[in-house]
Amino acid sequence: MSDSTEQQRSRPPKPAGATPRIALTIAGSDSGGGAGIQADLKTFHHFGVYGTSALTLITAQNTVAVREVHLLPPELVAKQIEVVAGDFELRAAKTGALGSQELIEAVAASVEEHAVPNLVVDPVMISKHGDPLLPRGAVDALQRRLFPRAALVTPNLHEAAELLGRPVESEGQMRDAALSVHDLGAAAVLVKGGQLPGEEAVDLFYDGAAFTRLSAPRIDTSHTHGTGCTYSAAITALLARGETLADAVRHAKDFISRAIASAPGLGHGHGPVDHWA
Repeated sequence: MSDSTEQQRSRPPKPAGATPRIALTIAGSDSGGGAGIQADLKTFHHFGVYGTSALTLITAQNTVAVREVHLLPPELVAKQIEVVAGDFELRAAKTGALGSQELIEAVAASVEEHAVPNLVVDPVMISKHGDPLLPRGAVDALQRRLFPRAALVTPNLHEAAELLGRPVESEGQMRDAALSVHDLGAAAVLVKGGQLPGEEAVDLFYDGAAFTRLSAPRIDTSHTHGTGCTYSAAITALLARGETLADAVRHAKDFISRAIASAPGLGHGHGPVDHWA
């Protein structure tokens, strides 16, 4: 299948007069626009999905650094989820940066109370610049409260190592990590291996029964800010559109590979990927 054909398949035009499917992102704000809520909403729109949001925290950041992080009150985050879920027919949702144990607890309680479907949990713990976005003490709450409600958890290698307390530095260790995260309650796991050396960027998808190896040529670029947010948002949008989880992961992998390859080169640091890809 050609690249243009695959792109059309992953982003079909919305029929005239059709009501779009709706997805929710529960995440932080990136003032530079490359990650977080901003990246999620751009990605939802790319796939023809109407995006709603519940902000968890606000950052002052650009492509070079995160200068400040301010957490929003847990009750305000819960209220955002409540009013969105009470008005819109949500088809899928995702979480990003949650910032604290209290916020994790509030989000977990809210998605359970409002029966939010097809929850994708991106366990954001550290920014592209190396700044911590989740205190170590909150990891247990993430595992205990959110993973059992997740249709999919999407850790990268650093996040998987932090979650499990052991190195994840090879495909074999990625497989073990996926099994361990699944044992924590996640219905399915996508371990992203983009940080491994080699000519391929390899991710491993475990659906609870079998593994699927997803690979793409490695792209030599520093413009990878927001890749995890964009990847998980693409999966969420595709689930909202009714794709199976396996197809959503595969099509999202194709999209993020294109988005990295055609990154516009913005900013003076780790620039954003191409949300028009």
